[in-house]
Amino acid sequence: MLEKMLKWDRDTFVYLNGLGIEKYDFFWATVTNISTWIPLFILFLVLFYLKFSKKEAFYKFLTVLGLAIFITVITHLTKISVARLRPNNTEEINTLIRILKTPTDYSFFSGHASSSFSITMLVFLFLRQKVKWAILFFIWPILFAMSRIYVGVHFPIDIIVGMVVGLLSGWLFYWLHQRFIAPYSTSVHP
Repeated sequence: MLEKMLKWDRDTFVYLNGLGIEKYDFFWATVTNISTWIPLFILFLVLFYLKFSKKEAFYKFLTVLGLAIFITVITHLTKISVARLRPNNTEEINTLIRILKTPTDYSFFSGHASSSFSITMLVFLFLRQKVKWAILFFIWPILFAMSRIYVGVHFPIDIIVGMVVGLLSGWLFYWLHQRFIAPYSTSVHP
């Protein structure tokens, strides 16, 4: 069963990666770069301070920061425990695929997927009742995660598991915030 799943994963990756078109390489290489998304992070912070009191916004920001640290640690520990090679470092397929990035660390699970989906989930849950278009925040993690296949550094299962871990972690930190922080940080917004 596991071998069948891993074969599907490799075959699906090779197929999806092969759909890449050279004229879009710059776009996907830009999308996969974390610094490209700094304006979005600034928007999240601005929305916190526009939609909540300063105290609430600060505690929400700290919760997002705590989540970012948590998801980074969990992802790193999983990667070194599982030690799955990235597609660009897998000899049986790396001559068949398009490689735009060449990281040398491990692949399972995708840190891009886990971090982007966790942060987006938490920010969405915080802002969903205050920002009608908050669902659009999910465009970021979807593009960010898809870019990892395009640039040749993650298998689909890496991304799917990273996405699920991210969504669950975002929800967990929202629950923790609502349970332990919100009762002490809320104040009337002017």
